[in-house]
Amino acid sequence: MAKEEKPAEGGEAPPKKSKKLLIIIIALVVVVLIAGAAAAVLLMGGKDDHAEDEEVAEETVKKPVKKKKADAPPVFVNLDPFTVNLVPETGDQYLQVVLSVELDAPESQATLAGMMPRIRNNVTLLLSSKKASELQPKEGKEKLAIEIQNEINSAIEPPTKNKQGQVVAPEGPVTSVLFTSFIIQ
Repeated sequence: MAKEEKPAEGGEAPPKKSKKLLIIIIALVVVVLIAGAAAAVLLMGGKDDHAEDEEVAEETVKKPVKKKKADAPPVFVNLDPFTVNLVPETGDQYLQVVLSVELDAPESQATLAGMMPRIRNNVTLLLSSKKASELQPKEGKEKLAIEIQNEINSAIEPPTKNKQGQVVAPEGPVTSVLFTSFIIQ
């Protein structure tokens, strides 16, 4: 049968442990842990909660743009003429182009001059890959000017890859490309 605990000699039954005390201790431990986690998040700047948002924000932030003085005239540099064979459509065709490039700052002129062999190579390769029919309309020339600008800027500052592995074109010193002569024969 069931055994009953007998009180010890000359003593009373041992006191029962209070469940209330145990619940209070557990609640205090939980509150301390939550407070510690909240403090850690605040001290770390909340990077864990907003990590994806920050990655997107980093990608949308562009390099600081050099501010021009309002009264400063634009800086133009004339390049030597380019003469290339075009991709044949109806026999041999040639393109002769004379370019001027607009720079973002006068200091960029020295960088442009230092990289001129690479720039001339890249632009020559670009021009020789075109067909005369692509270059005849105004839209073709405008597209070519943008491609030349990107090619020159890429020669000065090589493109980089973002976190998704996409190639990001650099914002180089060349702000525009102008044709001073454009002859197709």
